[in-house]
Amino acid sequence: MARKRLIIEMGMGVDQHGQEPTVAAARAVRNAIAHNALPGVWEVAGLSHPNEMIVEVQVGVPYPDQVRQEEVLAVLPFGRKALTVELGGMVVQGKAIAELADKNDEMLIAVASVTVWVDI
Repeated sequence: MARKRLIIEMGMGVDQHGQEPTVAAARAVRNAIAHNALPGVWEVAGLSHPNEMIVEVQVGVPYPDQVRQEEVLAVLPFGRKALTVELGGMVVQGKAIAELADKNDEMLIAVASVTVWVDI
């Protein structure tokens, strides 16, 4: 069998309050897959179940060492999942609001790439 890429999608996610890189990363992944339908998984690749897909996620986010990887991967409903987290994204000056549990005035922006592979 040969592994072939079926789709690559990109997304962006922001945590405006709370300074949680996991939240920004999960939102970026959710944004990347939000408008996808993958009939090619069955009609072209011939898979019998979506868990046969290989789904590789790459996320660039501030403070990558603080990302809870299992929470980011939980956004994906199906597939054999893998995640790579690296330093990236942006930190933007916002406004700290005590009632929203802000630690500081940073807004965290993450970017994600989601690649679906199939074995044919």
